[in-house]
Formats: sequence, structure tokens, C-alpha cells
Amino acid sequence: MSRIKCILRGVDLRTMLFLFILVPTCVYGIYLHGQKISYFLRPLWESPPKGFNEIPHYYNENVTMENLCKLHGWRIREFPRRVYDAVLFSNEMDILTLRWKELYPYITQFILLESNSTFTGTEKLLYFANHRDQFKFVEPRLTYGNIGGRFKKGENPFIEEAYQRVALDQLIKVAGISDDDLLIMSDVDEIPSKHTINLLRWCDDIPQVLHLRLRNYLYSFEFFVDDSSWRASVHRYKMGKTRYAHYRQSDDILAEAGWHCSFCFRRVSEFIFKMKAYSHFDRVRFKRYLDPERIQKVICKGADLFDMLPEEYTFKEIIGKMGPVPHSYSAVHLPSYLLENADEYKFLLPGHCLRESG
Repeated sequence: MSRIKCILRGVDLRTMLFLFILVPTCVYGIYLHGQKISYFLRPLWESPPKGFNEIPHYYNENVTMENLCKLHGWRIREFPRRVYDAVLFSNEMDILTLRWKELYPYITQFILLESNSTFTGTEKLLYFANHRDQFKFVEPRLTYGNIGGRFKKGENPFIEEAYQRVALDQLIKVAGISDDDLLIMSDVDEIPSKHTINLLRWCDDIPQVLHLRLRNYLYSFEFFVDDSSWRASVHRYKMGKTRYAHYRQSDDILAEAGWHCSFCFRRVSEFIFKMKAYSHFDRVRFKRYLDPERIQKVICKGADLFDMLPEEYTFKEIIGKMGPVPHSYSAVHLPSYLLENADEYKFLLPGHCLRESG
């Protein structure tokens, strides 16, 4: 104690305040907002990825398919390719319905795989299997499978996700896919528009692997974020070479090809489930993030569930996207089934941000 007293005698008041007030405050601030700080400084150490080869997308319902193919620099086929739509399923019942209703006219086989494990190794129900009667309209064209989870707590969730995607590869083969058939690779909430898929099945000379640029929405079609969603892709299948994946696989991308509606759930409980279950569960840094009242307020504001900054590569883009997503009052060019059944899906439309609780 005597040594400490001697040391303190030589320290003035300003230094004392710095040591015992400012330093702990800074440490606590970094603890609370360290993730924001790292995201804001991202442009200092990370460069943006290489740009895509943007393919303009031409469409009007009154233009013939022959002319649409020609506008894209492609030839029209004598008959359309077969199309397979394959997804990993968690619990997105409403979005799955919208997806399958949108794509139904042009899909040869719908392929769905679900697991009794989340990506984070937590046991979950087989939601699709328990509600399969709701999807009788696709039953004649459905290849369904489920896989048991490995339940390895603490493991990187992307390992479990990759494990499930490998299993989906096998299910795709069971569905009867052949060389040069089209295979859609995308998450359930990444929905290609029907006219996009119809174009690609009728046109020859399309790229072997083509990414789809989707309009990016958050919580509903009221909150338009940007048009930067690119992970969805369509492949001309090659036996022994094509592998189901959800990362960049080509430099070619087709503009305005559909919609990505992230966290577009009917119930607050579904938000909580996904926040704890998906690969980025580490973003739930504080228990209060899962509070139902907070989640409801965040949804109506268009703010971030995880209190994060945008994941961008330039300061201009980060600053431009800081704060809540602006409200949009446009419901033009949305999935047709959504508008035809607006009363059932009004939570996805502008002006209806309130969610059911359970």
C-alpha cells in the first residue's frame, strides 16, 4: 500500500481522472460498440470484391420470347429446358409459399431438404414435414428429404451449413436432373421472378453459371435496401461438376432478376428463432436483442436487429446507409401471388409492420 501511495502522490488530478474514468469508459464503449467500430473501419483494410459482368435484363409482357432472347444476345430454343429449384429449408413457411407460387409454372421439380438441426447445432422441428399439407399444389413435382443433425455445440455454424448443402447435392441427383437442365441455387428468401426463369429456360447460349441480381428488402417489401443481392444463381447442370453452393461462382450477373426479402417473417417468434439459429448467430451479442418488444420496434423503424453498421467497402457507402432503411410505398412489380392474396400477406406490404407475437 505504501508503494501505491507513493506512486499516487506523483500523479496529478487530470491523470487520475484519465486513469479511473476515461480509460474504463473507453473500454466499456469498445465492448458495446466494438463491432460497429470494426465495420466502420473496414475500408481501411479490406478492398471491395471484383465487379460483375452486368448483363442488362430486358422484359415486357408484350414482347415475344424470340425478341427477348435476341435482345440479350441469345438465340431462342426449339423447346425450353427443364428447371429444378433446390433449397435448404429452416422455418420460412410464408416466403416458401410465395417462392413456389411465383416459380410454379416453369419448374420441373421442386427440391427441398430440411434438417432437425439448426446451423448452430440446436434441435429444431421438421417444419415442412409437419405442414406438408399446405403445399399440395407442388406435391406431384416435389422431391423432399430430411437429414439428421450432428449437434456439435460450439462448432463453426458454416460447417453444419456446408454439411447440409452436400446432402442437398445428393437429393438433386435423386430428383432426376440431367446435363443442361437449369438448376436454381438460392436461399428460400432469394426469389427469382417467373419471367426471369422463363427467359433462361427458353434461350440458348446463356452463361454456364449466371448470378441473379435481386432487389434487396428487409422485414417486408416496405423497406427497400438496395439492389446488391447477388448470391442467387442459375446453372446449366453438368453431371459430376455442378455443386450446390451459396457463394460467388461466376463473373456474370443478370440485372433485376427477382427479390431478396430478408427476415420477412409473420411472427416475432420467428425472428427470434432465426436470430439464434442461422450462421451469423454471433451477432446476438446481448440478450436484450431478443426482447420481443424491442424486435417489434426495430421492424417498424426499419432499423438493424443486431445494431450493426452496413457491411460495405467504402466510407461513402457506409455513411450513406447508416440509420434505418427508408420506408417505401411502392408495391409495383412484386410477386403476383403476394398481391393477389394481400389480405393473407399484408405483413409483407407497406404500412403493415406490426407482427403477430407467437
